Amino acid sequence: MAGYTGVKVFTATKANERQLLGEQVTDWLAASPDVHVVDTVVRQSSDQQFHCLTILVFYRHR
Repeated sequence: MAGYTGVKVFTATKANERQLLGEQVTDWLAASPDVHVVDTVVRQSSDQQFHCLTILVFYRHR
């Protein structure tokens, strides 16, 4: 992974929140023109009741 200066974490556990998570990432990127994304990691974890989706955006400032 290239060098980075920050990590933005997006996470959701409820189904309707998980469906909107990508839009939240897009909105943050649009509002943050001074960042350059160097990597992303998507993780999903579950137990018998809950499902958690996490998106990590690694970035550096331009």
